[in-house]
Amino acid sequence: MAEPPDDEAFDATITAEVEDWLRIHWDPSRSVEQWWSAVAAAGWTTPHFAVSWGGRGLPRRSQLLVRAVFRRFGALMPPGGLGLLMAAPTILTHGTPAQIARFVPPMLDGRVAWCQLFSEPGAGSDLAGLRTRAVRDGDRWIITGQKVWSSMAREADYGMLLARTAIDRPKHAGISWFAFRLDQPGVDIRPLREATGHAIFNEVFLDAAVVDDADLIGGEGNGWAVTQTTLLFERTGIGAGGGLAGFPYPGRKSGLLDHTAGEAALMTAPAGGATVLALPELVELVELARRLGRANDPLIRQRLARLATLTRIGEWTGQRGRSLGAAGMTGGFANLGKLAQSKIVKLAAEIGMDLTGPAGLLSAPDGADGGRYGEAIVFSTASSIYGGTDEIQRNVIGERALGLPREPDPERGRPFGGAEAG
Repeated sequence: MAEPPDDEAFDATITAEVEDWLRIHWDPSRSVEQWWSAVAAAGWTTPHFAVSWGGRGLPRRSQLLVRAVFRRFGALMPPGGLGLLMAAPTILTHGTPAQIARFVPPMLDGRVAWCQLFSEPGAGSDLAGLRTRAVRDGDRWIITGQKVWSSMAREADYGMLLARTAIDRPKHAGISWFAFRLDQPGVDIRPLREATGHAIFNEVFLDAAVVDDADLIGGEGNGWAVTQTTLLFERTGIGAGGGLAGFPYPGRKSGLLDHTAGEAALMTAPAGGATVLALPELVELVELARRLGRANDPLIRQRLARLATLTRIGEWTGQRGRSLGAAGMTGGFANLGKLAQSKIVKLAAEIGMDLTGPAGLLSAPDGADGGRYGEAIVFSTASSIYGGTDEIQRNVIGERALGLPREPDPERGRPFGGAEAG
């Protein structure tokens, strides 16, 4: 759907529609599962998805708007998570009707959580060099290998798994994409503790784990093409103008489904325990500046204006990229958006710290707003790494948008095989 000519009028219309819906349907005594089911049925979980995909066909930025209205109203926001960000649109693009019916609805209503099982100790920037093997055994595949930097893997039910199904083909050609069930023998998930004190990232060890052939998405050996779709949705989603928040996290393991919607709304409010997954946004920082009497501080206003500018330019870049993508021309716009978002995340965290001052350095429960901004500033450096490093984004932009020569790759076109197959 194209952006309307009058953004403010459009936003006001959507805001009013969401508020009217919430006045009728919000009931804090309902279970989280019941509430998220109603939200998904109304299309508010992913309003930027096509109607046929369970959305409302609205612009991508509508998701941020909808979530902000939910939060101001005091209602539990729609579920977030990597499933909605990457797995759902990938399966909707490459999956069979049966796969779509099995996997997508539980993501839209928050029953099932997903993680990404792409990166490996020796295959991060060179993802196509991955060594995790999938060996066919009748109507199933046996998986052996290791993944790392898997965000929220301990809370996830399924993983977007890349594994090598052929070692006698070039490294990009022998990869397949699986919807992989994590709760099974042969899967060992170990947390990686970060500077924030949290362990969002994990390493995952796979020892003769099993995935059904029915859960192979996009066909055997076509995983690299499917992966490009996943990465496109990841970078447009977490990039500037994206809007898919990672929080509240879905699935039974997150613990939210065991509460009422009212309890969960209080638990996930920014001042009530939201983690660094819910990074500060422009509207929140403007409200914070007003609350602390700093709204007229010229330096704060200048930094807020810069954040607003970067955010708006990011939205326009995202819109242009999606328009070109629909015409089959990617042009590196998703990568530009990802680079811009790294700047936005860091600047937003810095402004939060500027506003809260020394109290912002304290952690929960003593820090300002529960230590939210101290966590955000420490975590913000990760924005230059997750979703592909800033250096990788620049390489892609150089090659695909500027037409610069590709980096030399002596392995290009050669069978992966041999010792590298592990």
